[in-house]
Amino acid sequence: MSEFKVVLDVGKTAAKLSLWSPDGRMLAKREHLNATVSGPGYRALDVAGIEGFLRDGLREFAGIAPVGAIVPVAHGAGFALLRDGRLALPPLDYEQPLPESLAAAYDRERDAFELTGSPRLPDGLNLGAQLFYLESLHPELFARGSVILPWAQFWAWHLSGVAASEATSLGCHTDLWQPARSAPSPMAVRRGWADCLAPLRRASDCLGTLTADWAARSGLSPQVRVYCGIHDSNAALLAARGFPQIGNQDSTVLSTGTWFIAMRSTPTPVDTSGLPVRQDCLVNVDAAGRPVPSARFMGGREIELLTPGGGVRIDDPDSQPGLLAALERIHDPLQIPFPTLVHGTGPFPEGRGGWVREPADATTRLAATSLYAALVTDRMLDLIGTQGRLLVEGRFAAAQGFMRSLATLRPDLEVLAASAQNDVSCGALRLIDPSHRPSGSLSRVDPLPRDLRDLRDAWRQSVELREPG
Repeated sequence: MSEFKVVLDVGKTAAKLSLWSPDGRMLAKREHLNATVSGPGYRALDVAGIEGFLRDGLREFAGIAPVGAIVPVAHGAGFALLRDGRLALPPLDYEQPLPESLAAAYDRERDAFELTGSPRLPDGLNLGAQLFYLESLHPELFARGSVILPWAQFWAWHLSGVAASEATSLGCHTDLWQPARSAPSPMAVRRGWADCLAPLRRASDCLGTLTADWAARSGLSPQVRVYCGIHDSNAALLAARGFPQIGNQDSTVLSTGTWFIAMRSTPTPVDTSGLPVRQDCLVNVDAAGRPVPSARFMGGREIELLTPGGGVRIDDPDSQPGLLAALERIHDPLQIPFPTLVHGTGPFPEGRGGWVREPADATTRLAATSLYAALVTDRMLDLIGTQGRLLVEGRFAAAQGFMRSLATLRPDLEVLAASAQNDVSCGALRLIDPSHRPSGSLSRVDPLPRDLRDLRDAWRQSVELREPG
């Protein structure tokens, strides 16, 4: 469509707002680091901070171009509870620990992986666990008449006043959805939560226009359309399908940020019943409502934990030449960190993570961290049966040490790097205009001039020896 569009991308670490021209160019982008605030007895997401950032950003964009549409995107481990047309409680931060007794009770309540495609994840990473916890604290707020909104759709409601649910947001490790049936899970029905879910809409549906209040606060036209929106990893998958190299072929898209999420896109549905639930595999749901075999680990967070202090990062352009040279010097598997630093996540959820023989110099530590991320990703790809092509998008697609290590570990794949870091936004724009093509290009990643198979085998054997039991 020939109009200017805005994408609101609410991630866990940061919220981003971008303005796009009718011909698909990004004209402006603003970013806000999200805070964690105190809720009534728990850690909460900072709605007020994101709202202020959104207001200021939209007001700025209103002075640049006549905006016609807004599309929200968000991570999948947040939700909002409405009561009498208002936010009833601050949304829970998914890293809030749950009391052990309550977590055990929830484990008895939730449905089998075969029904939901949701593994049991730590803290509040399953939305069902968040609902269970908040309902124990405030049961009166979950009575008839309450409305449950996924996080992306909360922001769509915030702007338009129209409440909706959506399948990609409900189908990403929430415990609330049955991907094969496109219906709420038995637990969601049993607990009465299904009755509270806002009406189901498609991610590409226009919910309405800006409320009068938001039109006044933002300086935008009250005729600006607000779309239902989509889960962020599914937006990246939708964007990747816009490349002719990916299209409807058997390919895997690896979205990299706080989380590394691998989603296998296939031309025909594949059997997901054999996914190893205990290794952070899950079934996502794409924008068309189809099940997508997926695997994940908290890659960006673990890289931060391995390279503390805010110094040089593994994706800093200036660090790449020395980092690549240092990769040639790593032959001892004990110089590579062991998984898992964020316990309970990823393909080695019970691993006791950290350094065994931490390299003395910073460059070699960066190289070992890059290799660690590639080794864990390699295992994720095994678990979901990746074949054909692998497209890496997001922040760490620019980390050559990670990317070239991964290409070396996977000679069976054509490993491609996306040159732009706006793939989530592109997927959001493709909801409005399916003909929209991703910006930038894909480049084939060259492997390192060495064989990493023996090092991988030795590292995996060492990991197995360190795992409990």
